[in-house]
Amino acid sequence: MANTSRSPAAGGFLIALGAVLGAIVGLFLEQPTAGFLIGSGSGIAIAVAIWLFDRRR
Repeated sequence: MANTSRSPAAGGFLIALGAVLGAIVGLFLEQPTAGFLIGSGSGIAIAVAIWLFDRRR
């Protein structure tokens, strides 16, 4: 087994942040559910991009 000292990057915080910020913006636009879904989707996309980038390192 290879013993690596490198920790993988985590993107879960970005998913939560996107969901919360999206819901807040959605409240101002009177569409909290749409804001939550768009924010969650954005957070997931960024987290997947970080995961893919981290796999290449």
